[in-house]
Amino acid sequence: MAADPPDTGAVRRRAPPSLTVRLALAAAVALAAVALYRVLELDRLLTLQQLQASRDALVAAWAQRPAATLAAFFGVYLAVASLSIPGAVVLTLAAGAIFGLGVGVLVVSFASSLGALVSFLAARHLLREVVQARLGRYLTALNEGMRQDGAFYLLTLRLVPLFPFGLVNLLMGLVPIGAARFYAVSQLGMLPGTVVFVYAGTQLGALRTLQDVLSPGLLGSFVLLGLFPLLARAAVGVLRRRRLYARWPRPRRFDRNLVVIGGGAGGLVAAYVAAAAQARVSLVEARRLGGDCLNTGCVPSKALIRSARLARELREAPALGFSGVAGTADFAAIMQRVQAVIGRIEPHDSAERYESLGVEVLQGHARLRSPWCVEVTRADGSVQALSTRSIVIATGASPLVPALPGLQEAGFLTSDTVWSLRERPARLLVLGGGPAGCELAQAFARLGSQVTLVEAAPRLLAREEPQAGALVAASLAEDGVRVLTGHEALRVETGPAVSDSGTDAMAPGRKHLVARHEGREVALPFDELLCVAGRRPRVTGYGLEELGLELTPRGGIRTDAFLRTRLPNIYAVGDVASPLPLTHSAGHEAWHAAVNALFGRWRRFRVDHACVPRVTFTDPEVARVGLTQTEALEQGVDVEVTRYELAELDRALIDGCTRGFVQVLTVPGRDRILGVTIVGEQAGELIAPYVLAMQHGLGLARILSTVHAYPTLAESGRQLAGQWRRAHAPRALLRLLQRYHAWERR
Repeated sequence: MAADPPDTGAVRRRAPPSLTVRLALAAAVALAAVALYRVLELDRLLTLQQLQASRDALVAAWAQRPAATLAAFFGVYLAVASLSIPGAVVLTLAAGAIFGLGVGVLVVSFASSLGALVSFLAARHLLREVVQARLGRYLTALNEGMRQDGAFYLLTLRLVPLFPFGLVNLLMGLVPIGAARFYAVSQLGMLPGTVVFVYAGTQLGALRTLQDVLSPGLLGSFVLLGLFPLLARAAVGVLRRRRLYARWPRPRRFDRNLVVIGGGAGGLVAAYVAAAAQARVSLVEARRLGGDCLNTGCVPSKALIRSARLARELREAPALGFSGVAGTADFAAIMQRVQAVIGRIEPHDSAERYESLGVEVLQGHARLRSPWCVEVTRADGSVQALSTRSIVIATGASPLVPALPGLQEAGFLTSDTVWSLRERPARLLVLGGGPAGCELAQAFARLGSQVTLVEAAPRLLAREEPQAGALVAASLAEDGVRVLTGHEALRVETGPAVSDSGTDAMAPGRKHLVARHEGREVALPFDELLCVAGRRPRVTGYGLEELGLELTPRGGIRTDAFLRTRLPNIYAVGDVASPLPLTHSAGHEAWHAAVNALFGRWRRFRVDHACVPRVTFTDPEVARVGLTQTEALEQGVDVEVTRYELAELDRALIDGCTRGFVQVLTVPGRDRILGVTIVGEQAGELIAPYVLAMQHGLGLARILSTVHAYPTLAESGRQLAGQWRRAHAPRALLRLLQRYHAWERR
């Protein structure tokens, strides 16, 4: 099927860099260096023999014209260092031979450092974006390490003369280290080597070869000197660690390798990984295993959405050629089915299953008494102390209830308590327009409730693309949901009131939410109010304060890239710490935390959230991985946008689900994927190939070359890739092909 002309655009903070121009400039600099080296015959001039032969003339020039000689020497050294031309060693010896030790060290130190800075800046401006664009996903760990400890690594490289001067400048220009820090560290790090070579230059007559300058003993001394910054850093780390743990006595031995606090998605995965690695692990849970996802989140909400979807399909049956189709939603039976679904999945997360896998499951409330001791209080009041080498905290989050006057008196539901309903609310007010709010508002509306959705932000799904939120809002409205964005909740009142229409009086005892919209107050009546305005990490009652664990601005436990807290043997995963409060993200983090906790002394793994997808299970579904256009703009990332409308897809036309689109953000001019948003039928399933592509560095060209079954919704990916390819077709080559085929027809 032919597709419309490509709809591509770009979000840019500045004009996108031309990779061709940058590479051409880099090549020109390299060619200029080679030409200078050849034309001036520097390979002959910058030799030890030539220096020894011309020493007397150079010393005489210094004596007769000191300023001019010093300036000329400085300029030549700066050019050689900037262009990384071979011969810097000979020039350093020359500085000692001509100027003596003091002046020689001074001029070489500054000329070499400034030359290194010029070379560094050239690499940064000509090659850094090219390299990071092509290899950025492979350089994540290196980039993060350079941000934190780049000065230590650079100092080591500078202190050991064996590392090539020009190569160090080039590599440093490609990674995140500031120019001022690069210059300062280079000036300091090259000083010992400079002194040695300049001093050797003062003894020029005794040198036969350049190898005479660096004896094996001197080379060994430089290596040890180069290791000193890293050894010093390690020593500082040991001292800091001892200071962190000084308050608590360390056990001589541990009963367990790992204790996991919390039996939700993150805790279960961490315990499973530890048991699979044959470690002794205990899992402590105060409530029900499976956590929020099984008992009050993902599982029950999707079970409810399935029933609500059928209610919508029954009403749409005439459009598919059916008449006389009818059905009445039995709300109590639907909620009973929700609990039955939980019951069918519950054995997957049961204590019996995990104990069979080798996990010790303890029912009780956990509290950290020290970095190595977890105290478990059981329901009968008994207390058990667990000593452990490492701890993983996976306590999850609880619903965030806004501090609205009158809310507690009127009563409310949350995503935890809504599942206790057995009678359908006639009028349901949903407070919060995020994923959970949109999902539940649509489900209850399809099951017959009169639903009002209130959101303070100007649009729904504020973290997704604006077009995605608009499509979901339109769909909710079609299902009868009254969507009120830009409404700030002020208070809840009980008693007589006038509705926002200004006409319908309420009977005594009725409840309503008062909200502010465009400067005026409106009253929104309801029978039940459902708060889904976010979740708060569970961090109280576990002894975190006594251990001094730091919290983030959102109230979660602060962790580093390896999921370690302030105390490195204590890790935190899932909703209690993660920037992505998602079940699969918690599992992803839990694997990293468990492996790091068990094997971190040998190797640690950084957690990467760049390729973690998220799905809102409304109709249409919204799935996303990577960046949105808004995030790209905020972060200053140049992107190209390719969008394909599902209304053009054959399978969508067949199924009558044409509402939605696939949108991919790529590096300008290239097919590397930076972010994907899909809105439409089965978007949560369709996002998986893009996650795979981003995770393994596959571009749109690979998707285009993959055979897709017809007719399927998955074909949308191939159609979009083809659209991108047409927008980047080599026009000059196509014109040549056109002429060739015209010639062939003669």
